[in-house]
Amino acid sequence: MTGAVITGIGWVTAAGPGCGSQGAPYAPTSGPLPPLARKEVFAEPNQRFGRQSDYSKVGLAAIAFALRDAGLEQWSAKRPIGAIAASRLGCLTTDVAYFDSVIPDGGALASPNLFAYTLSTCFLGEAAIQFGLTGSMLVVNEQMPSGLTPLRMALESLAWGECAAMLAGTCDLPSPHAAVPDTAATSGAVFIVLEHGPRPGAGYGLLTLDDDGTVRHDGARAESIANIVTASLSHRMKEQTET
Repeated sequence: MTGAVITGIGWVTAAGPGCGSQGAPYAPTSGPLPPLARKEVFAEPNQRFGRQSDYSKVGLAAIAFALRDAGLEQWSAKRPIGAIAASRLGCLTTDVAYFDSVIPDGGALASPNLFAYTLSTCFLGEAAIQFGLTGSMLVVNEQMPSGLTPLRMALESLAWGECAAMLAGTCDLPSPHAAVPDTAATSGAVFIVLEHGPRPGAGYGLLTLDDDGTVRHDGARAESIANIVTASLSHRMKEQTET
């Protein structure tokens, strides 16, 4: 069995963006996602954020909030931190928008800006640039994204000593086309930061991986990353109320 402490949580849902330390409600519901303005994510001007696709903005914002919550947003030297995300549709919305610009006029008006974001991993690359991350970055497909696959992979990466910390989460937009049924219960992004040991003032519980692949949060079997986040925030709120 291997384990790590959850030190940061960040998300963007239909109810809005947030992170654990803000006390904002985490509501993983269905419905359209709110547009994200740069000032909601970054205090300073950020031209890269403004030209990203909606899928990349949502994923990058959730990572930014999670790192901020963990006290890992600021950096002066590159860091061995990686990120693994699960997605059902990936950047399909961007792909559809890009080909809508290709079809007219035989491709003469194809959008180079949209083309730059027609990979599901683009937002992870943006996160690496923005926050100086040098660890493994990948997106895995889950038909109904629970986030358990990235959690398992992140815990294994930490156990093998590949990274000092790992981000794990999910990222999806609503289905962009009637031909692709929107069977996922929720859309948006949520990421958690995993580290080997707690730091003063940080910690949302212990995440462990059993030998049979079962993910547990403080000993209880985890069904999804959404359940872990909900339980973590409820536990911290109870502790703060009692103190």
